[in-house]
Amino acid sequence: MQKSLRFVIVLIVIVAITAGIIYITAPFWLFPKKRLVVYAAGSLTIPLEQLEKDFEAMHPDVDVVLHFAGSRQLAKEIIDLNATPDIYASADYRLMSMLLEKNLIDWYLVFARNEMVIAYTDNSKYADEINSTNWYKILNRTDVTFGHSDPNLDPCGYRSIIVLKLADLYYNTSGAIYKWLEVEKNKTGTLIIRPKSVDLLSLLESGELDYAFEYRSVAVQHHLRFIELPPQINLGYLEYDDFYKKANVTLSGGQIMCGEAIVYGITILKNTKNKDLAIEFLKMLIEERDKILDANGQPSIYPLLAYNYSALPDEIKPHAKPMS
Repeated sequence: MQKSLRFVIVLIVIVAITAGIIYITAPFWLFPKKRLVVYAAGSLTIPLEQLEKDFEAMHPDVDVVLHFAGSRQLAKEIIDLNATPDIYASADYRLMSMLLEKNLIDWYLVFARNEMVIAYTDNSKYADEINSTNWYKILNRTDVTFGHSDPNLDPCGYRSIIVLKLADLYYNTSGAIYKWLEVEKNKTGTLIIRPKSVDLLSLLESGELDYAFEYRSVAVQHHLRFIELPPQINLGYLEYDDFYKKANVTLSGGQIMCGEAIVYGITILKNTKNKDLAIEFLKMLIEERDKILDANGQPSIYPLLAYNYSALPDEIKPHAKPMS
């Protein structure tokens, strides 16, 4: 009896494994689900994974494929590697100009905001001492590690450097903060850089990293402690744009990114073969943004602002107004 039961169990396992292999390797026509490919900033991971579940529940014949990376890296993949997503969502709406220059898109929407914070955990060194006025002195201590993402791949990376440069202006430290934290700590190996900002989260949780520049939404979504920076340097307020613009970063290829309030952009690529599905996905994001974005600490913009409003899909126009 036991041998028969073992045989049945082994047979079930073999069938399950075989079925999985067939699903993965079989030609598309055996499992004809439509694929909607979304390239998105890493900081949108949790909101878009939630949206993916909602969308697939309403469209059981659709497989939403999410690919997260630094927004600049994604734009370069589309341009240089001929990647063909249906939707591109960037943590910096200004990167849409890269796609516009290549005639890959006709329009884009400005749809969400964010701000920079310093994320940490209870186990971070000096966690009970750091605050919004002494943060740069704590980060400068020789036994403290801190990190940010790669500025050449991820907007959070170049925004981290801009925050340091703005801090020098705000605290009147004559360039010392940038030098201490970006130059000197890099020499000592206590500055850790990863491709995208969310890559730093596991390092924070493991204790390998004490502090990291992150978007506020990411810190909220991952239940991290964080230091709120003064509005004059956290890139979170449009009214401080004139001050933010006093700092800039030169990226690989010579692109100069000036400080500016953090605003996200999203678009549908012109060459998509799934235009109707892409519009439906974008429309669901818009209609559920209080649950998808706002509830996840990612403030949405009401109404949406549209570049080249006349080219917007008719289904999206009622939710947007032209950019001024």
